[in-house]
Amino acid sequence: MKKGKVVITYGTFDLFHIGHLNLLKRAKALGDYLIVGVSTDEFNEIKGKKSVYPYEHRAEIVRSIKYVDLVIPERNWEQKVEDIKKYNVDVFVMGDDWKGKFDYLKEYCEVVYLPRTQGISTTELKDALLRLSSILEEDIIKVLEIIAKGRNGLIEILKD
Repeated sequence: MKKGKVVITYGTFDLFHIGHLNLLKRAKALGDYLIVGVSTDEFNEIKGKKSVYPYEHRAEIVRSIKYVDLVIPERNWEQKVEDIKKYNVDVFVMGDDWKGKFDYLKEYCEVVYLPRTQGISTTELKDALLRLSSILEEDIIKVLEIIAKGRNGLIEILKD
């Protein structure tokens, strides 16, 4: 049963951030009913991605967003055509970092590439956390060395 103009988008939606929210909000503005395909852990593995949060958590977060009407699992690249037909999709939406990659879907529906939110991405967040964790690890090692040397070790470091 058709629910007005149907829009569909896909993504991993790991470490949910304002860029994700902006994409969903702008996608919903293109129609009346927004379907979001959230990549399963198994599909992410095929894509060479590792999520911080499991599929069930990511899907539940996306499902709770007020712009989203339906969440479906994204299990493979090929399902997009099937989903477009199954849900009578009018508009397929992706971030513009995918520009041109889904043009083959134009024979089934309108394809829109939305600009990304500047200054934020899950990859950047993961990289920053990785850098932070290595800095913390170095600091922890320094602290343990100070503790191992005792009070004299601390006095030596403070003099430097």
